Amino acid sequence: MKLARRFRTTVLILLGVGLTPSLKAQNDGLVKRAWNSVFNDTTSIERPKFIAYPTIAFAPETKWEFGVSAVYVYYANQDIKNRLSEVTAFTFITLEKQYGLWMDHALYSDKSKWFFLGRVRLQQFPLLYFGTGIDISGEELAQIDAGSISIRERVLRKIHGSLYLGFETDFHRLSNVGLTQITNEPFQAPAGIRKFSNLGLGLGVVYDNRHNVLNVREGFFGEMGFLRYDDGWGSDFEFTSYFFDARYYLPTNDTQVLATQLYFSEIQGDAPFSQLSLMGGESLMRGYYLGRYRDQTLLAAQTEYRFLPFPFSKRLGAAAFVALGTVSEGAPKLDVSKLKVAGGTGVRFLIFKSKDIFTRFDVAVSEDGLGYYFFIGEAF
Repeated sequence: MKLARRFRTTVLILLGVGLTPSLKAQNDGLVKRAWNSVFNDTTSIERPKFIAYPTIAFAPETKWEFGVSAVYVYYANQDIKNRLSEVTAFTFITLEKQYGLWMDHALYSDKSKWFFLGRVRLQQFPLLYFGTGIDISGEELAQIDAGSISIRERVLRKIHGSLYLGFETDFHRLSNVGLTQITNEPFQAPAGIRKFSNLGLGLGVVYDNRHNVLNVREGFFGEMGFLRYDDGWGSDFEFTSYFFDARYYLPTNDTQVLATQLYFSEIQGDAPFSQLSLMGGESLMRGYYLGRYRDQTLLAAQTEYRFLPFPFSKRLGAAAFVALGTVSEGAPKLDVSKLKVAGGTGVRFLIFKSKDIFTRFDVAVSEDGLGYYFFIGEAF
């Protein structure tokens, strides 16, 4: 199997569109002011900021893919004592008539009394299925083409200091599902290859003293909670998801940060293949295709050392990272002797000087080969 089938390589082709809500210019100075607004960051630090740029990618299952990435950041009440609220978005369309919209947000109210953390994934896009468990072969069993909607949201209220408590919800739907077998060997089709909808409701506890979610210089983020999917509120599958996420950021000097993360998830019940605990992706276990390994339980950890920026540069930085992870049929069956390893390095470019936000281009290595990732903000 060719490596390109596992990873979509996104290539930046332009980074030249940047606007702020406060930008007012005559036609003769519009281009110069826009350039200074983005690359020289001449707007006031308390002002909201927006940037968008096109991307292009290629993969055999999608052919050419054209997209637009964007980020919008602001301080509540334009008060820089508040935490920085951030919205990132990415939309794309391919020559194979596939399309998608991704949005992530971390929004803080004034004095951080309320915290809204979530993401949206809307797409018609092929999913590669390798099987379930940690001992599966390295070859895809099938390609599952489907339209998917995934909406995850937390609505959290500060109860003391940096401690939050609130409701968590998750909506997941698959439609227009079609399975194309790749392997010549017989295999059992996974649960969830027909149209379904699942709604999860639950509670979560979050400790968060980060100031900038896209580039954390110092602090701690911890989340623990559960989601229950039940036919009582319209779910086609009944199961419960438990999760734990802990991240610690230690500054070693003014421009360097050591970041660590420990993540655990457990599915109890009969979940569809797309809602099992999935290993891989652009954030945790980079180097593995998202869902390359999947099962009821996932345990993974990663650490990353960041230069933001280099001492000799005002904008250019880098990072090096390594991750370990495994999946199993349940927590008692986790086997540390079967840990998968991934690691790599990447470059960083400071796009918003006053907001301290970088773009990243990472190259990760795993037993499956190379993975390439281009995104706004750090992986975690």
